[in-house]
Order: sequence, then structure tokens, then C-alpha cells
Amino acid sequence: MSTKSAGVEGEVSKEKLMQDLRVVVADAEELLRATAGQAGEKVSVVRERIQENLAAAKERLAAAQESMVAKTKQAAKATDEYVHENPWKAVGIAAGVGLVVGMLISRGR
Repeated sequence: MSTKSAGVEGEVSKEKLMQDLRVVVADAEELLRATAGQAGEKVSVVRERIQENLAAAKERLAAAQESMVAKTKQAAKATDEYVHENPWKAVGIAAGVGLVVGMLISRGR
């Protein structure tokens, strides 16, 4: 596996992780709303702790999302610069990738 494909897979899994975290945060918020009427000292302590952890998770999620967007923009800029500096190499690479994909598709039938 090349470094580039490992990076792409890493970005995909980071994106999946962020999606999963958003779901967990939404579920935790829903649970907090559903238990708002519950009384008792233990329930209050647990709700408070969950709210603190939820706020921290939201902050980390926002930071991770900002980092991912910045890295994506940086990769797009680097790709754009490379294509502008090496147009014929980019055309050759695209043709080669298209040929390989075409061969793989035709074998699958």
C-alpha cells in the first residue's frame, strides 16, 4: 500500500470517526433531554458529568473537523499546483489510471 493511499484511507476513517462521534453526541443530548425530569442526587451528578463530557467532546470534534478541512484544502492546493507545473505528467497519470480502472472494470464482467 502506498503512502498516498494510506493517507486517503486515514482521511476516510477520520471522517467516519467524526460522523460516528456526531451520532454519539446527538444521542447523548437526546438522552439528557429525555431524563430531564428524573430526580435524585445520583441522576443529577451523572447528568452533570455527561454534560461536561459532551461539551468537551463537541470542542474536540469541532477542532478535528477544522483540522481535516485545512488538510483537505492544503492537499487540493498542492494537487492544483502540481497539475499547473506538470500538465503533461498529470495528463499521463490520469490516462494511466483511467486505463487501469477500465481494465479492472472489464475483467469484472
